Amino acid sequence: MKQRILSQLKEGGYEGRIVSAERLPELQEGIEGPHRQGLLDEELYQDYLAGFEFNPPDSLPDARSLVVVAIPHPQTQITFTWHGEPVPVLMPPTYLHSEEADQQVEDLLADALSTVGHRVARATVPKKLLSVRSGLGRYGRNNVSYVPDMGSFHRLVAFHSDLPCPDDDWTEPQMLERCETCKACLRGCPTEVISMERFLVQAGRCLTYHNEKPGDVPFPSWISSSAHNCLVGCLHCQRVCPENKGVVEWIEDGQGFSEDETAEILEGVPRDRLSASVVEKLQRADLIGYLEILPRNLRALLSTMAEG
Repeated sequence: MKQRILSQLKEGGYEGRIVSAERLPELQEGIEGPHRQGLLDEELYQDYLAGFEFNPPDSLPDARSLVVVAIPHPQTQITFTWHGEPVPVLMPPTYLHSEEADQQVEDLLADALSTVGHRVARATVPKKLLSVRSGLGRYGRNNVSYVPDMGSFHRLVAFHSDLPCPDDDWTEPQMLERCETCKACLRGCPTEVISMERFLVQAGRCLTYHNEKPGDVPFPSWISSSAHNCLVGCLHCQRVCPENKGVVEWIEDGQGFSEDETAEILEGVPRDRLSASVVEKLQRADLIGYLEILPRNLRALLSTMAEG
């Protein structure tokens, strides 16, 4: 049954792995162990890692397995207009239309499992760690997970299931072989979070982390203006990575904004006072949830491009 489910995922364009729910304590230790050892930035831990749940949900208390699925995801180009010129900017994979993608996988799994009397429920677990420990992916030196044929251009989603899983391919976390000698991401990172001496990156210095903070939080002074490269998140280490050679040019066109619409966003106009066209475009682009941070991030990008 497990192989049948994985085959159906593959037919849908996804890759997945199924492991025993008894692995939950090991996932928990994989996050809390480094935290106890002081290896994780405390603010980042509280923002991103403290909210995981390592018990089956109330909706599926008899869960017996975990399913992790990789969804291929492109970069998206959003075009703003400024000083009469189009300004294309990138959104990295995973940020846009994520709920829609996750729901499609959940629907596929639910349909497949219901035919044999089993169910699924979303899992709030460390998906990247689950991916590499299940054998679905491997870590890069940049601590991003890589999946064969997808590179790092994928989105991970995880589920609890009551499908039995008496055996699995649980492994220790592994790094890509290429990373042993490659320094592309180390050289490409503008905030120097990656090191050859230590595997865990200094995530508290990562541009992605600072790029996702509330819009009233300024960028630290040590972040160079030239570092900014995405509307949200960062692509420096992923775009130079040799493992992404086959997907790095996968960019889909997104929404475009006129000069007046761009000005509204830069001014930080509240949603209830935005013009109808801006709201409609932000919703269509799945950017409405980032409205609070768009003015700060877009200003930084425009400044970088003006300097360049």
